[in-house]
Parts: sequence; structure tokens; C-alpha cells
Amino acid sequence: MVNALYPCTITHVRTAPGRYAFRHRTYLWLIDPDEPPPLPRPLRLLAGFDARDHFGGTAPTIRAALERFLTAHGIELADGSVRMLTQARVLGHVFNPLTVYWCRRADGAPLCAVAEVHNTYGERHCYLLRPDASGRADTAKEFYVSPFFAADGDYRMRLPEPGPRLALTVHLDRGGTRPFTATVRGVRRPATPGVLLRLAVRHPWSTAVVSAAIRLHGIRLLSRGLPVQPRPHHRSQEGMQ
Repeated sequence: MVNALYPCTITHVRTAPGRYAFRHRTYLWLIDPDEPPPLPRPLRLLAGFDARDHFGGTAPTIRAALERFLTAHGIELADGSVRMLTQARVLGHVFNPLTVYWCRRADGAPLCAVAEVHNTYGERHCYLLRPDASGRADTAKEFYVSPFFAADGDYRMRLPEPGPRLALTVHLDRGGTRPFTATVRGVRRPATPGVLLRLAVRHPWSTAVVSAAIRLHGIRLLSRGLPVQPRPHHRSQEGMQ
């Protein structure tokens, strides 16, 4: 079974300008977007997976949206498989700073990965990645996320497919420095109603809390005098309209 839950700790560390760090505990889903976890009707309010929340938001399914994006970049998923790490909708609300898709060919060979990034301005951007055997992949930064970093630099990512443990790392490199690092660490749990209920009680309305926490930490950084960088116009990516 692909579907799983990962109680996890998300850590952000800034080293320039000035040092600032925070940790946030939440939980993430690993699912096959073609076959999301079957849940009793009352629990579906705690775990919604909606195509409107990903890519351009206009495809009939998440899988169809992913295929549209890949096709626009010359990649055919065909009968391949997909595993998706994401936040689910909770009580109608969702905010996904990072969703990762691991794509494999029909024979199980790795095809590519896609890192879908959302900012707090309602914008989305996807990075097409070719991770090596350890999950490492580099890409130029092309999207405005934090108001305290311009949309330049390079990402050094390590995104191995989750197994018993979840261990993701994203570094931002700019001008020979590494001013920002984000990590996600968690342990796999079965995607059962009981596990979901326990996590939902421990982290109530988790997606709204994530969104509020990001804004709160932004206010704290602003109060420290960090300059806000101008936000450029975000151009829709091909295949995401």
C-alpha cells in the first residue's frame, strides 16, 4: 500500500541577514493520487485531496494535472506510477508550502520528480527535477517565496522517496553563501482512521496553523528590520494555465 501518514518536524534556518530558526510539528500524507486513502465519510473533512489545490487547478484530477505539466516539458508518464507527499485539505482549508511527486515508469524505473511550491500570495510554481540515486537534485530558483529573499539563487535539494522514514532537505545557495535551509523529518505511520484521528487531535486544523505560523514568523522577521524584497510578476508555467 502506498498511502501513509508521516508525523513530522519541519525546520527552517536562516543565517543571513541575521540568524533566525523555527520548528513546526505537523503531519503529511504520502498517497497515490489515483487511489487516495478510503476513509469513513465523517473523516473526509480531515483529509481532502482536490485537483483545484495543485498545478493550474483546472484539471479534472491531480494525476491529469501532473501529466499535463510533464507533457508540456516533453515527458510522458503513460502507465507509470506516482507517489505524492502533501498536506490534505482539513475542514475545507489547505496550504501546501511544498508538495513532492515521485514519478516512475511502468517498469518501476525512476522517471523524474516534481517539487510544487506554493507561496502565501496564492501563487504556485513547479520545478521539474532529475534526482540521482540518493535523491539529490539541483535547480535554479525561479519563484518568489519569502518576502525577505529575491527570486534568484539555486536550490540544492535532497528528496529521497519516503520509506520507513521521511527525510527531505532544501538548501538555498546565493552568491557562494547558504542563507536558508529547510528540512522535513518524520516516521511512517499507517493511513488508518485511528492514526488520522490521533494526529488530527494532536495537530488540530493543521493546514491553517501552518499558514498562520509562516505569517507570524514573517512579522517577527519584519520587526527585526529585515528588508522586504520586491515581488516580481509570476508568469504561469506552460501546462499550468
